[in-house]
Amino acid sequence: MCPDVFDRSKPITETQLLVPENDATDPILSIVIPALNEEISISQFIDWCHEGIQAAGIAAEIIIIDSSNDRTPDIALAKGARVIRTPKRGLGQAYIDSLPFIRGKWLLLGDADCTYDFRKITPFIEKFQEGYEYIMGSRVKGSVEPGSRPPLHQYFGAPVTNWALNMIHGTHFSDIHCGMRGITLDAFRRMHLQSKGWSYAPEMVLKSVLLELKTTEVPIHFLKEPEGRISHLAQRGGWVEPWKAGWASLQVTFTYGASAFLLWPGILLALPGLLLMLLTALGSRQVGNVQLDLHFLFLGVSTFLIGSASMYMGILAKMVNDLHGRHIARWASVFTFNRSVKASAFTIMVGLVLDVLLVHRYVQNGYVLSSQDEQVSHLAIFGLGMIAIGCLTFGFTLLVNALIKRLQYRPI
Repeated sequence: MCPDVFDRSKPITETQLLVPENDATDPILSIVIPALNEEISISQFIDWCHEGIQAAGIAAEIIIIDSSNDRTPDIALAKGARVIRTPKRGLGQAYIDSLPFIRGKWLLLGDADCTYDFRKITPFIEKFQEGYEYIMGSRVKGSVEPGSRPPLHQYFGAPVTNWALNMIHGTHFSDIHCGMRGITLDAFRRMHLQSKGWSYAPEMVLKSVLLELKTTEVPIHFLKEPEGRISHLAQRGGWVEPWKAGWASLQVTFTYGASAFLLWPGILLALPGLLLMLLTALGSRQVGNVQLDLHFLFLGVSTFLIGSASMYMGILAKMVNDLHGRHIARWASVFTFNRSVKASAFTIMVGLVLDVLLVHRYVQNGYVLSSQDEQVSHLAIFGLGMIAIGCLTFGFTLLVNALIKRLQYRPI
C-alpha cells in the first residue's frame, strides 16, 4: 500500500509536478497519459508501460497528467511515474498542460484505463526510428475485443466522423479517434493544440496534415476496461455525451476544412455565372431552344457574386489554416494592395459608366423605359454586377492584407 502524498481535501488550483525517487534520466520517449480517477487501473497500466519500455529497449519516462480526487496520483508516483497535478479542464487541455514538462523527443499518448496495451509499444518506436513524425494507432487495422466498445460508437459514430474527415481533407486515416498515438515533441509544439476536450483527437490528425508531417498508422489491439470501471463519457452525460463528443469532432473537422466547402464550390459557381453574364450583357440571346433574357442575366449576376464571395472566403480559410506560410505568401503575391485596389476601382468605374447610361436614357425618355431600351437595361444590370464584384474584391483585399500583417508571415 503506497503512502498518500497528495491532499485531496483541497481543489487543484495550479499545475504542479512531482518526481518519483527512481526518476528516469535522459529519456528519449515520454509516455504522456491523462488520468481522472483511475485508481482501479493505474497500477496495472504503469506496470504495462514498464514492460513495454523494457521490451523496446529504450530510455523512457512515464508522465501522468492527473486531475483526480481519488488515490490515482499517489499510486502513479509510487510506481515510478512523474505526476503533473493540474485542474480538471478537459482531455485536450491535459496534453497542453503537459508540454512544458516533457523531456523525451518522442511522445506516446493514450489512456490510463488499460484499454490500450502499452506492453506492445515497440511498433511505435520502430516507426519513430524510421523518421515518422505522427503515428496513429488503428483499432480498425488491429482488433477490438468483443464488448470493449459500444456498438453505436464502433459501427456508427466513429466511422461517420472518420469518413467526414477523410472526405473533406482528402486523407486516408482509418481510426481518427484512437487514443493511442505517437508524435515527435517538435511536431507537438508546432501543432499549438487548441481543443480542450475530446475534439483534440481530430485536431491533431488535421494539423498533422496541415503541417505535412510524415505520417503512418500502426495496428493496435483494443481491450475491455477493468471490471468495475465506468467510462467518463457514461459518468458525465449518459447517452447524450457521445453525441456531443461526435458533434465537437465534426465542428473541428469542418472548421479546419472550411476551404473545402468554399473555395472550389465558389469557383464552380462563379464561372458559369460569369459566362451567363457575358452571354446576356448586350441583350437577349437565343441558344438552341433556350431564350436567354433579362431573367437569366439576373441569375448570372447572382450566381457570379455568390460564387465569388464563396471563393474569397475559401482563400481566407486557406490562409487562416496555413501552418507553413506558403498559402499566405502565395495569395499575398496575387492580391497585392496596389494591384487589387486599382483593379477594384477600374471594375467599379466601368460598372458606374454602364449604369449612368441607363439613367441618362431614363431621364432622356421622360422617366420611362421602353422595349427599345433592352440593350442598355442589360448593360446596366451587368454594370451592377461589376460594381458589386469591385466592392467585394476591395473588401477582400483589405482583409487579406490585414491578415498578413496580423500573422506577419510567421509559419508555426
